[in-house]
Amino acid sequence: MKNVLSIAGTDPTGGAGIQTDLKTFEAHGVYGMAVISAVVAQNTFHVTGMQAVPADLVGRQIDCVFEDIRPDAVKIGMLYDKEIIHKTAECLRAHHAKNIVLDPVMMSSSGQVLLQRDAADALIGDLFPLCTLVTPNLHEAAAICGHEITDRDGMEQAAKEIAAKTGGAVLVKGGHLADCADDLLFDGETCHWFPSPRIDNPNTHGTGCTLSSAIACNLAEGHSLATSVRRAKQYLTACIAYGLDLGRGSGPLQHKVDWE
Repeated sequence: MKNVLSIAGTDPTGGAGIQTDLKTFEAHGVYGMAVISAVVAQNTFHVTGMQAVPADLVGRQIDCVFEDIRPDAVKIGMLYDKEIIHKTAECLRAHHAKNIVLDPVMMSSSGQVLLQRDAADALIGDLFPLCTLVTPNLHEAAAICGHEITDRDGMEQAAKEIAAKTGGAVLVKGGHLADCADDLLFDGETCHWFPSPRIDNPNTHGTGCTLSSAIACNLAEGHSLATSVRRAKQYLTACIAYGLDLGRGSGPLQHKVDWE
């Protein structure tokens, strides 16, 4: 069995963050582990508070995992501040971590800022270069690049700009496009499009967490990057299409689905 580690924040309703990552790992038949970076009070329609875990304690959690059950892949989500980012990068370098997938969580689906303003540069400078893949949505890609992204041409431009900053592969997610949900993978040389129609389901809480976790699972199993993205997107589409309807806001996904 392959082992996959998530480093992320929490969601007490189970729709995003660590809880969703572990559900995704279980659905893919890998052994899931979790390092908590922040405790977040949130549900499907708002965030009411958060408390970062001290950076040293985040580092100690990472060390405990790697010295005992070494991960075959690492998914990174919400890290919140630059101290946690620096410590995470330091630990992953020290342990020569591989197959790192970073979902650059900057804002919740309800609009709450989840990354401190002075932490973005640390995220890009310290962690992006360590990653096999970075998976920004359109809003996150726009924040990284400094300009709005509204169409496929803009996604290609953004992917190349981000890759130039980091030297790694980039998946720009098109879930916020007006007429489709196409994603773009730029591997440093070639653009690979993964087309998908929009599914009529407003309940998409935790889609970014789910997709990045599924990609990490597939990389851990030895699939190529492009295949890992394709399989993960197929899984995510099945999770959304299931049509789970919970909560007062944008509800969570069903992670136990038939998708292969």
